[in-house]
Amino acid sequence: MAALHRTMFEPGLLRDQRILVTGGGTGLGVAMAARFAELGAALVLCGRRLPVLEATAARLRENGATVAVHGCDIRDPGAVASMFDALWAEAPLTVLVNNAAANFIAQTERLSARAADAVLAPTLHGALYCTLECGRRWIDAGRRGGVVLSILSTSTLTGRAFTVPSAMAKSALLAMTRSLAVEWGPHGIRTVAIAPGPFPTEGATRQLNPAERGASRPAANPLGRVGEPAELADLASYLVSPRAGYVNGEMVTIDGGAHLRTSGVEDLLSWTPEQWAQLRAARPGG
Repeated sequence: MAALHRTMFEPGLLRDQRILVTGGGTGLGVAMAARFAELGAALVLCGRRLPVLEATAARLRENGATVAVHGCDIRDPGAVASMFDALWAEAPLTVLVNNAAANFIAQTERLSARAADAVLAPTLHGALYCTLECGRRWIDAGRRGGVVLSILSTSTLTGRAFTVPSAMAKSALLAMTRSLAVEWGPHGIRTVAIAPGPFPTEGATRQLNPAERGASRPAANPLGRVGEPAELADLASYLVSPRAGYVNGEMVTIDGGAHLRTSGVEDLLSWTPEQWAQLRAARPGG
């Protein structure tokens, strides 16, 4: 397929790869999927909102991509198992990208169990369910190879106040990445991760940088800007490609050096009770 923009990679780098991107209908999931397709991969996109997935797939197909979609709530282990059964009935995956996640700003002491689980269920449990289903099939088939790429966060390095369930989930997935690198490495399976910094998407802006917070603060970044989705997509393409075949158990940070200066939430420490109340009132469900 014709490249949509300039790329450092050779054409066909990901030929013969079949890649599942969870949360692949929006945001950074779309950016990664588009780059994978440009490099020759066949795509599978999954998410809870089938119409969104279908619309994304249609746009990618216009540019020559091979794309399948599966509506799946990855919080449900039964639904995940059924999706993987259906995928393997067509053809085995070669790469899993754990991208689906949830997050929002909140004072931790005011989180209900339900609110915490709304983040932990897709971000941690869903990624674990998908990883187990994929790895089990690769190993049981005696297949050598396979890559699990998990999209994490720089909160794994700094912690992050006011998004504690997300920081916990992402840190747990980093532990999974490092642990499975040893356990599954003998099967030729690589587990790798990316820790993005600020890459504004519609969902992230709505949940993490609402109007009450004011404009985003690129000046807080040593490079004075936020990331471009294509930059993350290039990094992801490298890590899932055969050219990264000796990279295993590692997390690569891509944030312009921002985590060396700030965790990104220090402004929230000075918020008044009234500002927090306004934010809670604006959130669906309070």
